[in-house]
Amino acid sequence: MKIKNIFFIATFGLLIFACGKDNKEPFDAVAQAEIDDVSLIEYLQSHYLNDDGAIWTITNGETPLMSQVDVMTVSKDDISYKLYYLIENEGSTISPKRPDSILTKYAGITLDSIVFDSNASLSWFSLTNLIDGWSYGFTKFKGGTKVVNTDESFHFENYGEGYLFIPSGLAYANSAQGVIPENSPLVFKIELHDVNYADHDNDGILSIDEDIDGDGNVKNDDTDNDGIPNYVDTDDDGDGILTKNESLTDDDDQDGTPNYLDPDN
Repeated sequence: MKIKNIFFIATFGLLIFACGKDNKEPFDAVAQAEIDDVSLIEYLQSHYLNDDGAIWTITNGETPLMSQVDVMTVSKDDISYKLYYLIENEGSTISPKRPDSILTKYAGITLDSIVFDSNASLSWFSLTNLIDGWSYGFTKFKGGTKVVNTDESFHFENYGEGYLFIPSGLAYANSAQGVIPENSPLVFKIELHDVNYADHDNDGILSIDEDIDGDGNVKNDDTDNDGIPNYVDTDDDGDGILTKNESLTDDDDQDGTPNYLDPDN
């Protein structure tokens, strides 16, 4: 098997977007995480990175991917997942955080070589809308340097490039998506050209700085318990004053909570 010229394969639909789960009987997600890790390790041990940047099946003692990848442990719903990534080029500017936006090209395949999605054009995506394997994996890369040409067109140099090897629990879990069967680990070839630090609600606070509990997940921080996470809530404390009009540092009643998060101020 080989992955070659995958950026020139027609787009099959943006399946990288996170999807709601189908209503199914409960299954053992912990056991599936272990099965996925075995499958990913077998894949990484039986494939190698060719000189052209493509992944090929080992046939003549080539260096396996397993010796080249790094691994990060991701905790989700109290389950520990292993996300493997291979950095061909780290990039030269800044890395995104999990709430940020990325300018990327990519292609995705299953472990049995089915290409299910690709995008050969540079496109912006918010990592908050994508599968967890992307929102975690892209943080290991950096954007490139923008070069503006004389005709005002532009391109990027020294951008981040590599592969993500994602367990199903950080992708679509037990929900089949198009040609992707349920419980499928996925492989993505990615390029990270640019990064935008996001302020989703335009309140003057970067979305990552609205991660009040510091766990990296901005979707579970809701100071006023109105069902709207702070990063998309223009009035974080529900006091009727827009967050952007409140002090981010002052604590008028000296209760340890800054004004913009304190409905008593």
